[in-house]
Amino acid sequence: MKTVFTTGEAAKICKVSQQTIIRCFDNGQLKGFRVPGSRFRRIPREALYKFMRDNGIPTDALESGKRKVLLVDDDAELVELMNKFLEEDGRFEVRIASNGFDAGLMVKEYRPDIIVLDVMLPDINGKEVCHRIRADSTLEDVRILCISGMIEEDKVQELRLAGADKFLHKPFDVEELIDEMCALLEIEPASTPA
Repeated sequence: MKTVFTTGEAAKICKVSQQTIIRCFDNGQLKGFRVPGSRFRRIPREALYKFMRDNGIPTDALESGKRKVLLVDDDAELVELMNKFLEEDGRFEVRIASNGFDAGLMVKEYRPDIIVLDVMLPDINGKEVCHRIRADSTLEDVRILCISGMIEEDKVQELRLAGADKFLHKPFDVEELIDEMCALLEIEPASTPA
């Protein structure tokens, strides 16, 4: 488990900008130290935990160290398969929604790092979900990975314009999905056995 964080890592965990973390560090709100002989700031885990508690920032991201994933798809079999792989991977905590309405409620309360979003939901289309997430400035760091089996190339472009970060065509390999998620979250892909 990581015990010391950079300002960039602390910003990701707290879901604030790196400048906010630097400002709080420099004005003494967030305790830490500078790397000797450099200007780099480092924040010990306990100090970051206290800062998050004092400022009402949920500490679950720091406690588990896992990235939060919201799977939004009405295909129960596919969701079960993706969930199984993500749980086995060990780096992700997963919640599931089978429609856009539930997804909207869960995004606010669960605050995922990434949403794997089926574009063809029973109650709302994925483009609208992207628009709504991107319209909320508190969710600007949420990555959106859209998936669909029936979509034309021009619709993929529309999704990107609506705020999707990436698109995968179904059927896809779950390992490929996890690699794409890792790339979007800027975490190391799982090492493949040689």
